[in-house]
Amino acid sequence: MAGFGLPNFGQLTEAFRKAQQIQQDAQKLQDELDAMELEGSSSDGRASVWVSGNQQPLRVRVAPELVADGAEATEAAVLEALKAAYERSTATMKERMEELTGGLNLNLPGMGG
Repeated sequence: MAGFGLPNFGQLTEAFRKAQQIQQDAQKLQDELDAMELEGSSSDGRASVWVSGNQQPLRVRVAPELVADGAEATEAAVLEALKAAYERSTATMKERMEELTGGLNLNLPGMGG
């Protein structure tokens, strides 16, 4: 069989073990991201939005004086805060995923690796 470039059983077993560990770590990471509360604020700080590490909206805070400035100002500030929270959440998710998979090498001989 080795003549066909297939990995030996030990390599295959190790690859499956690594894949199983990654799956377990990925579930832990998913739970951690769900539990996170990441805040994004408007540049003037009068609107804030919190999202989870998985971009689930959690809550919004708008300063009363912002509301007094009118709907247009309120909408712009909330949108700015939402974008900031989303960017922070996606950056956190990306960083944590890179930590999870960093240095992982599942390339097996004969398997396109």
